[in-house]
Amino acid sequence: MSNQHIYNSRIIDAYLKLIRVSYSHVNINNLLEQAGMELYEVADQGTWFTQEQINRFYEAVVQATGNKNIAREAGRYAASPDALGSMRKYTLALLGPSTAFNLLGKLTENFTKSANYQTRMISKNSVEVTVRPRPGVSEEPFQCENRIGFFEAIVSIFSYKTPRVEHQECLFSGGSECRYVIRWQSGYTATIKQWRDIFAISAIGLNLFLAFTSPLMLGIALPSSLIGFLGLNWWLEVSRRKLMENTVDQLRDSSEQLTEQINLNYRNTQLTRQVGEVITSRNNIDDVIATVVHILESTLDYDRGLILLANIATQRLEIRGAFGYSDEHLDLLESTSFRIDNPSSQGPFVVSFREKKPLLVNDTSEIHVTSKSRQFIEALGTKSFLAVPIILENESIGILAVDNQQRKKPLVYTDLNLLMSIAPTIGISFRNAALNEARQNQFAATLKVLAHSIDARDFLTAGHSEKVAEYATGIAMELGKSYDYCQMIRTAALLHDYGKIGIPDTVLKKDGPLTDSERALIQTHSEKSRDILGQVPFEGLYQEIPLIALHHHEHWDGTGYPAGLAGEAIPYGARIVAVADFYEAITAKRHYREPMPVDVALDLLRKETGTHFDPEIVHVFLRYLGRVKNLASKELEGMGKALPQLREPRYAFQSKVQANLAGMIIDGVTVDISNGGVFLHFESQMALQVERNAIIQMEIDLPNAKGVSLEGQVRWVNRADGRYSQRHPTGIGVAFVDINQPAQKALKRTVHNLLRGKGNVLYPQAQAGATS
Repeated sequence: MSNQHIYNSRIIDAYLKLIRVSYSHVNINNLLEQAGMELYEVADQGTWFTQEQINRFYEAVVQATGNKNIAREAGRYAASPDALGSMRKYTLALLGPSTAFNLLGKLTENFTKSANYQTRMISKNSVEVTVRPRPGVSEEPFQCENRIGFFEAIVSIFSYKTPRVEHQECLFSGGSECRYVIRWQSGYTATIKQWRDIFAISAIGLNLFLAFTSPLMLGIALPSSLIGFLGLNWWLEVSRRKLMENTVDQLRDSSEQLTEQINLNYRNTQLTRQVGEVITSRNNIDDVIATVVHILESTLDYDRGLILLANIATQRLEIRGAFGYSDEHLDLLESTSFRIDNPSSQGPFVVSFREKKPLLVNDTSEIHVTSKSRQFIEALGTKSFLAVPIILENESIGILAVDNQQRKKPLVYTDLNLLMSIAPTIGISFRNAALNEARQNQFAATLKVLAHSIDARDFLTAGHSEKVAEYATGIAMELGKSYDYCQMIRTAALLHDYGKIGIPDTVLKKDGPLTDSERALIQTHSEKSRDILGQVPFEGLYQEIPLIALHHHEHWDGTGYPAGLAGEAIPYGARIVAVADFYEAITAKRHYREPMPVDVALDLLRKETGTHFDPEIVHVFLRYLGRVKNLASKELEGMGKALPQLREPRYAFQSKVQANLAGMIIDGVTVDISNGGVFLHFESQMALQVERNAIIQMEIDLPNAKGVSLEGQVRWVNRADGRYSQRHPTGIGVAFVDINQPAQKALKRTVHNLLRGKGNVLYPQAQAGATS
C-alpha cells in the first residue's frame, strides 16, 4: 500500500506553514522537489500522497531544519489557531476538549486513510485514543510523534495548559496498535470554584464547632469566614468573566475571519463567473484579453498583471494584455524575447509555460535564475509573483501572471488556486474566439466567392455585387442602422442576384431586347436566389437575407415581382437593395446599352420615387451620394471602391491635434479614436473641403506621449450643411496608414487604457464609424 495515496496534502501544508513561520531560511521548493511533490498539489486539498513521498519529505525537512522533533512540532501547529480554517476555529470555540476528541475519528478522515482512530472517555479530563493501522500500511515512528503533537494542540486550543500524553502502547515498540491517554487539568476557573467550595464546607464546619465550644471565637470566625467566602466567590466571578471575555474575543476573531473568508470566496466566485461570461459575450481574442485584464485589475489585489500568448510562428511568448505597468516596463516586456523553443531557457514565464506548472514566488531574491532573468526581474521591480500556464487540450498556449512591486501580505496558495481555476476558462475563451474569427473569415470569404461567381460570368457585370453592397451599406449607415444591420445588408446585397446562376448565358448576356418568355425566365432569379440562400444556416438578422433577395424587385406601387408586394409590405432591407441595385445597374455598361450619365441616372431615380422605390430610401440615398461621393459639384468618380470594412471599436477621446492638409496647418481636436483611425473635429471650413482619400499628417497629444506624428487617409467628411453622421460634429474621419513603431505603441496603449474604463465606448465591437 506504500504506493497508494493515503495522506492528504493538508499534512504537508501544516509542515510548510510551520517552516515559513519558524524556519524561514529553508527553501520549500527544494523540500518538495526531493519528495516528488508540487506546490500546486499541496495547495489542492483534493491531493493525496504516498507513504514513500511522506517519508522522503520528512527526511528532507529534518535535514534542512536540523530539528529531529519537528514531527511533533508540526503536529502541534496543525491544530493551532493559525493553521486551523476559520470554520473549524469558529466551531471548536463553542466546544471543549472532550467534545473535540469525540469528533477525532471524523476529523482525521480528512487527513489520512492510513489508520482507524477510536476514542474512549476515561473522565471529564482524560481520554484514550487508539490508532490501528489499516492492512498493508507501514507507518514510521515520526508519524507517531506527529500524532502526539496533534493531541497536545487539541487541548491547547481551549486555553488549557499543555496536556500530559501517555503513550501506553506503541507499534514501534512491539505493540499491535498505538494507544494514547491524554490527560489535562481543568481550567483555573474550575480550580477556584473547587477552592471556594472546600473553603465554604470547612468554614461551615468550623463555625458549627465554635458555636458549641467557644461562642466568643465564633464572633471572630463567622465574619472572617463570610469575608473569605465572598472574596473567593468574587475571584471566581472575575475569572469567569475573564474567561467569557476571552471566549467572546475568540468567537469574534473567528467570526471576522469567517466573514473575511466568505467575502473572499464570494469575490473568487464572482471573478470566475465574470471570466466565464467572457466565453459567450466576446467574439475575438483581443476583446477577450482586454476584458479579462480589466476583470483581473478591478477584482484582484495585485499591483500588476499580464497575459502572454504563444506565437507559434515566432516561437515566442508575446504580451497581449497587461495592467499596472508603467510605459517603461511595458517597453521592457515588449522588447524581451520569451523564447519557448529554447530548452535551456530558465526564465520563470518560459519554465512555467514549458513545464505546464504554476510558479509562486514570495521573494524573487531567493529564486535560482540566470543572470539575464535576474536583470529582467530587477528591472521590472518585481518582489513577488504568480505565474500560471494557460492550458488548452493539454497544451500550453500562454501565461497568466500577476506580481507585486511592494511587499504586501505574502502570496498564498489560495491565490494560486484562484488563477489556476480561471486559466482554463481563459483558454477556452481564446479558443472560442479564434474559432469564431475563423468562422467569420471563412463565411466572409465564402460570400465573396459566391458573389464573384455570378459577376465573373460576364465581364460587364464584374463588380456589380460589390458596388451594390457599397451603396446599400451606405444607405443603411445613413439611416443610422446598427453595425450588425449594416453588415447584414451588405451580405444581402452581395448575394441578391445569386439565383442568376440558373439563368442560361444566351439570355443573361443577350445584346438585344428580351422576349416576354426570356424576361419571365430572368425574373425567376429572385425566387432561385431565395431557394438557394434559404439553405444557408443564417443566424439572427442574417435570416432576413433570403427574403431580401426574393423581394428586391418589388415596386413601391405593387407592380413589381415576384409577389407584387406594395409599400410597407416590402421587407425594409429589400427596399434598400432595390435602390442600390437600380442605380448601379443604370450607371454601368451593359450588353444592350452604354452607362447612363450620372445626372440622367439621378433624374430617373427621382422620377421612379413613389412608384418604383420607397421615397424615404431614395431621399437617404441621394443624401448619401451628395456627401460621400461629392456629386453636388462634380461627376461621379471612384464609385467602384467599396466602403471600408468597419472593424475597430471606438472610444471617446479628446485631445489637441494639428493637421497638415494639402499644405494647410489647421488646429482641431480629436473626438474618438481606435487602433485603426480617428475622427477629427475642425471649425475651419477649409478643412472640410478636403477630398476623400486625401493624405493627412497629424500631430496628436496622447496621454503617454506628446506630439505623436501620425499619417492617415481621409475616409469621410461630416459637413455642417448636412451631416453624414449625426453622432459626430463637423470634421473628418481618418484611417491610419504608415504608422511607425513608437507611434503605434503609444496609440495602442492609449486605446488599451480607454478600453480599461478610462474612456467611453462610442460604438460596440467592429463599429468604428468609417475611419478604421
